[in-house]
Amino acid sequence: MENIQQKNSSTSYNVVTNEILEKLKAICGEKYVVNNDESCATYGSDETEDLFFKPEVIVKPSDANEISALLKLANSHFIPVTPRGPGTRLSGGALPVHGGIILSTERLTKIIDIDEKNLQCTVETGVINQHLRDAVEAKGLFYPPDPASRGSCFIGGNLAECSGGPKAVKYGVTKDYVLNCEVVLPTGEIIWTGANVLKNSTGYNLTQLMIGSEGT
Repeated sequence: MENIQQKNSSTSYNVVTNEILEKLKAICGEKYVVNNDESCATYGSDETEDLFFKPEVIVKPSDANEISALLKLANSHFIPVTPRGPGTRLSGGALPVHGGIILSTERLTKIIDIDEKNLQCTVETGVINQHLRDAVEAKGLFYPPDPASRGSCFIGGNLAECSGGPKAVKYGVTKDYVLNCEVVLPTGEIIWTGANVLKNSTGYNLTQLMIGSEGT
């Protein structure tokens, strides 16, 4: 058998044009589409040491439908999109290594429901870990995952990183506390990965596929 090597290749993405900017503003609102140099520089790094990649624009959608429309637009024009929370992570998953669009989840901050009877809660991806802990504690409940950045990190980032913290030794990490996720795929399709039940044997465990993906 002959030894072969894979040819080096680099993917070439398209840039964000003025036409694309206007379409993004139509989707999310003009004030939530930002492309000035100072903001782009701020969103070009996180807590990962010595890495910087400047995006072309930051977009701040308010719900899954806006994210879906944004991704459909980017997908059709072959523009890279990088989701980002508050930028507290250390693995570089929120860095826009190909430029393009930063999809900020900072407006998705609702604790939608706390179901005390079934010991479940439904939250948006931009809810701060400590805010969730405080909200359930006020009802006599307990959410164990406690990463060091719990006062600023988002639940969505906790899922992406499968965050733990000191209590993980006794209680487990984030993956042990997620039943179901609403996910917008790169094509813009919206799916649910599971069901709001403790046991769900209806196919692949897509929920755990998403958790710990670290930006991939």
